[in-house]
Amino acid sequence: MHIHLLVNTFGQDLLHRYGEKIHKLTLHGSFTCPNRDGTLGKGGCTFCNVASFADEGNQQLSIRDQLAARKDEIARARRYLAYFQAYTSTYAEVEYLRKMYEEALQVTDMVGLCVGTRPDCVPDAVLDLLAGYQQQGLEIWLELGLQSAHADTLKRINRGHDYSAYADAVSRAKARNLKICTHLIVGLPGEGKAECLSTLEQVIATGTDGIKLHPLHVVEGSTMAKAWRADRLTTLSQTEYADIAAEMIRHTPPEVVYHRVTATARKPTLLAPEWCERRWGVMLDIYRHLEANGPQGSALGRSFQFPG
Repeated sequence: MHIHLLVNTFGQDLLHRYGEKIHKLTLHGSFTCPNRDGTLGKGGCTFCNVASFADEGNQQLSIRDQLAARKDEIARARRYLAYFQAYTSTYAEVEYLRKMYEEALQVTDMVGLCVGTRPDCVPDAVLDLLAGYQQQGLEIWLELGLQSAHADTLKRINRGHDYSAYADAVSRAKARNLKICTHLIVGLPGEGKAECLSTLEQVIATGTDGIKLHPLHVVEGSTMAKAWRADRLTTLSQTEYADIAAEMIRHTPPEVVYHRVTATARKPTLLAPEWCERRWGVMLDIYRHLEANGPQGSALGRSFQFPG
């Protein structure tokens, strides 16, 4: 299975542009979230794992120490992207962010940063900081957790923002020529294929450079876990997810880069669906759907062609 022949994947995009493998190193910046600390709300999004919130105030390992602790992973490649993934990685004072980001950029051979955050947590000062790194020739991606474009869904999952906040963040980032990667969850309560394709259409119309697809995980410690245990929440089967994800890929312009087409979680944190423990089965299902029906962009009449 070579899904990169049918999908414009981030790994292959980096390989094509840099001439060598670029490995992402996930880092934790000791951030929290305004939807959990009381600024916007308490408890966070209903899908979010809140079991470890009590540890957030504790001192985390420095960026340098985190990188040193992952020497085995660092050995996989010669050049890297620092990925600030956990929680909201722009929810801090700009000078603190500058110090932390630059600590990552100074360790090993970093080519840039991927910064994950909420659309309502990207003030102009942070965008200016990221744009400054990009102007130095670094690879910079601003990853925005939208999850859904539908107002009723965003309210249902206690997201704490609407689509206009996302559109505003994209507009301001694009004014600085920053690259955007949009995070979308497939299988949210009340949503099926039609809603997912509608969200994708709006995201494409607003403008994005990359997409991450994520199946809904019911995880221990989340609000959704309570609903799932009470039989008030169902999750997608592997076949259902693969069908929706593949059709979203087919309706995506070929120049948009897919950073991820699925995601995994492990027990005991993962409650449902069980297939989310295994990555390759759903990857194979997505590949087979695309192989049978056409690659990325084919539903738009603009099929992706692997530049090999």
